[in-house]
Amino acid sequence: MIPHRNIGFVAAAATLLAAAPLSAIFERWTWLVQAAIVVAVVAGAATLARLGRAPLWGQLLAMLAGLTLGLTWVFPGETEAFAFVPTPATFAHFGDLLQTSLQDMRGYGVKVPDVDSLLFLAVLGIGAVAVVVDVLAVGLRRPALAGLPMLAIYSVPVAVYVDSVPATPFVVGAAGYLWLLVTDNVDRVRRFGRRFTGEGRDVDVWEASPLAAAGRRLAVVGVVVAVALPLAVPGMTGGLMNNLGTGPGDGNGRPGQGGSTGRIDLFAALSGQLNQSERFDLVKVTTNEPNPFYLRLGVVDDLRPSGFQARVPSGQPVTRGLPDPAERAPRGVEQQRYRATVEVTKNLNMPLMPVYAEPVKTDDLAGNWRYDPQQQIVFSSRDNARGKRYSFDYVRSTFSPAALRAAPSLPSDSAVLRQQTVTPSVPAVDRLVERLVKGRQTDYDKVRAVYDYFSVENGFTYALSTRAGSSGDDITDFLATKVGYCQQYAAAMAWLVRAAGVPARVAVGFTNGSNGGDGSYVLTNQNLHAWTEVYFGGIGWVPFDATPAASIPGSVRSAWAPDTDAPEEVTPAPGSSAAPDATDPSAGPNEPDRLDKDADQGLAVGDNGPARQDRVWPWWLAGALALLALLAVPALRRSALRRRRRVRATLPAATAVAVPGQRGRGPEMVVGVDAEVARADAHAAWDELLDTLVDFHVPVDGTETPRATAERLSREALVEDAGAVTGVRLLGRAEERARYARDPLTDAELQPALRTVRGALAARADRRTRLLAAVLPPSVLARWQNALAERSARLVTVTGQARQRMLRWNPRRLLANRPAR
Repeated sequence: MIPHRNIGFVAAAATLLAAAPLSAIFERWTWLVQAAIVVAVVAGAATLARLGRAPLWGQLLAMLAGLTLGLTWVFPGETEAFAFVPTPATFAHFGDLLQTSLQDMRGYGVKVPDVDSLLFLAVLGIGAVAVVVDVLAVGLRRPALAGLPMLAIYSVPVAVYVDSVPATPFVVGAAGYLWLLVTDNVDRVRRFGRRFTGEGRDVDVWEASPLAAAGRRLAVVGVVVAVALPLAVPGMTGGLMNNLGTGPGDGNGRPGQGGSTGRIDLFAALSGQLNQSERFDLVKVTTNEPNPFYLRLGVVDDLRPSGFQARVPSGQPVTRGLPDPAERAPRGVEQQRYRATVEVTKNLNMPLMPVYAEPVKTDDLAGNWRYDPQQQIVFSSRDNARGKRYSFDYVRSTFSPAALRAAPSLPSDSAVLRQQTVTPSVPAVDRLVERLVKGRQTDYDKVRAVYDYFSVENGFTYALSTRAGSSGDDITDFLATKVGYCQQYAAAMAWLVRAAGVPARVAVGFTNGSNGGDGSYVLTNQNLHAWTEVYFGGIGWVPFDATPAASIPGSVRSAWAPDTDAPEEVTPAPGSSAAPDATDPSAGPNEPDRLDKDADQGLAVGDNGPARQDRVWPWWLAGALALLALLAVPALRRSALRRRRRVRATLPAATAVAVPGQRGRGPEMVVGVDAEVARADAHAAWDELLDTLVDFHVPVDGTETPRATAERLSREALVEDAGAVTGVRLLGRAEERARYARDPLTDAELQPALRTVRGALAARADRRTRLLAAVLPPSVLARWQNALAERSARLVTVTGQARQRMLRWNPRRLLANRPAR
């Protein structure tokens, strides 16, 4: 059973090594820690099943039970944070995670953050592969076939990674597979006993042979070819997933025209980029437009009871051309064409490309980037914007209030109206909307009534120190306190406009940053912003920014959505900026008439206001201390054994005995030697010597007598140290007398002799051996291994006896022994 347990351990370790290519997908190593826990539970369940002599199907059931148990511990539900046994609610939670992962696995570009659904999918896959590998390698003894499920893990990053998958993880996985094959081969050889050469010489299992050397050379050549050959093959920018349409629609109820990505949680994706304590660059954009509007990043248009969420985008590759809005320009809408160049820094890692609204042509973007004409975003399911540089042409539309007021309302069967006016029922919000739009006839008048409501005159102020969220309760709280920041203003206006029967959504992107004077803007995390977009019949989506302009660096206002807090005599021209320019030091948020001293530091994506980075160094410190404490256990155990065995400089082992005096004298005290104490001290010194030999890798033969061992050490290990030779002979003689003689040796100084021998062995050993002897003493590790083997053998014996008793017990015997009536 020990070889089987060894192969089972190697199979589990090889599975984890084969999962190394997943490091190219995830940003952090959380998946590896969770996978190691689950694989360890699976391997432990398999070991227990084999100890119980369970058949193969029993081992498979035990491993599946261990997989379920491990997943329960690693991914507990909200109501079972401390659950250790799976319940029906646990499997319902697993089903929810799998259902969410089907969307999330296409909604994030590599590298993926720690999302529970994707982590669950990865750990579940690795655990399932561990079960299959154990069945093939241990149960069926076909370790070569175990490479197929291991290869399945490697195929995941190959399918989703845009660039070439790094070669190092493949080498690590291949090493694990070769380790499994070698372990199985060694076990098969050991079944036949010892190996001998033609001359009759005993050969160790690991000693090289011509056939084994040829096999190792072939294995090395195979791994090198497998790694080097793909590096020479040109990579492909597209694949089968890029040519298949997987989305249910284009966002307006019509079937999708191309591939789609999964749901993109903008708030979660931005949470890793926002840091309120420092300022860093995210995007640099250069445009020939004099006063550009906001640079768009994404759209949040799916309103649920929990708040706004991003809908699944869908579209065709940007290389196939983009729609031109100038071909359907409505009356009263002025359109100008401009060109922009965007450089994304490495601080922005998202599967969305920052673009201005209505792009018509892109350059320097590959076919794996797609354009959704309904959401007006550029996205990818296989790439991210980090470090990209690209150019595009776009159309800037300027709307007049008269044109928007003349826009017809959408018909009741419009897909946009049905989809973009869905709102959960919140009575307080409905009553407010009914009061605001009372008497308004056109959609634009209704929208302006809602837009004008978010003003300082009505008590609204800007502040970051508020709770984030866009659910019904969050919107109600914001409308009651009238204190919030960009996300809450945008979500609240979109909610109220939808409640008024007009389609609306939330857009996420950047305000205008610092202007370099040549049409270039540097956008930082402080320029992250959210605003509202409203759909008008025959025109399309029109932006409205309800957040107080004085609190937003780079804010832009327009004729159709003017600054409601600006003096009445100031009327901005169409498309011009009513807010102070971010580059003008004499104006902007620093002036005395600023509404609030808090500048917009970006979107708060948590539940407690602005995003903050938790301190992780205490956890790293605690982990490092725990690791050091774990590594120190063998050394501490060795030190404790040495102190316990320590003997005095001389061994008098003296005891006082009272004997009758002579010639009528009183009793006399006679000092004698306790033989048992002296014998125990000699055994302790000899045991310490044997452990010292093991620590310094000196062979120990259990069949030798103490004197023979001492003489061998004198000839081989201690020949150059006369003091050590004398000491080891003294220790051998003391142990031999303690074993076989009636009176043990009592007048020897064993402790100095032991120190001398230990010093000589340490001087003879190399630095690595001395370090291991101090930190990880092999004698302690060997003792633990033997103790574990003995306990395992005892457990196997007890289990076997119990099994035999169960087999012997048969109810028929009770019936057979009943007396006949």
